[in-house]
Amino acid sequence: MDTGVYTTSEIERVCRVAFDMARLRSNKVASAEKSNVMVTGVLWKEVITALHKREYADVELTHILADNAAMQLVRNPKQFDVLVTDNLFGDVLSDEAAQLTGSIGMLPSASIGDRRPSGAQVGLYEPVHGSAPDLAGQNKANPLGAIGSVAAMLEYSFGLKEEAARVNAAIEAVLDSGSVTADLKPTGAPATTEQVGEAVCAAIG
Repeated sequence: MDTGVYTTSEIERVCRVAFDMARLRSNKVASAEKSNVMVTGVLWKEVITALHKREYADVELTHILADNAAMQLVRNPKQFDVLVTDNLFGDVLSDEAAQLTGSIGMLPSASIGDRRPSGAQVGLYEPVHGSAPDLAGQNKANPLGAIGSVAAMLEYSFGLKEEAARVNAAIEAVLDSGSVTADLKPTGAPATTEQVGEAVCAAIG
């Protein structure tokens, strides 16, 4: 039984965010659903196809079944740039994508809302894993997902691309240095949360 419920307006709202983001990146979107077995998937595919034709014909759109998307994320993740899907499949695929980086502590995330008249993109930014209460007070949580979320906020809500790029470059520099938390360093002495955070600040300058 397919008990999922989506409306045309909901799907359009989500897909507009994906298309707008693609225009800031490589101008391509992959839409993942299960239109071969789910009625909600059929509606999703119909709505995003019509929206693309009507408002975003300049963006490349491809369709992929969600289970195939899961396989392709492991097989060849760089074929994707913006991947849009519903909440259920998005929850699964985002955790799978996290492991491509070595740890779920690496991924930033954003719950992006409507665009304000000023053009600002309203959003709630946080690491994809949430608050990780099991690691509270131990100084060993990976802070890079949270720091990456700040970079995403700078770029998408405030339009500060250069500042966001500096934060992301600092994260890359710290990763290259090998000064990382235990989730990324199973052997040897890991860095603490505080040490990694300080290293990112130092790399930003």
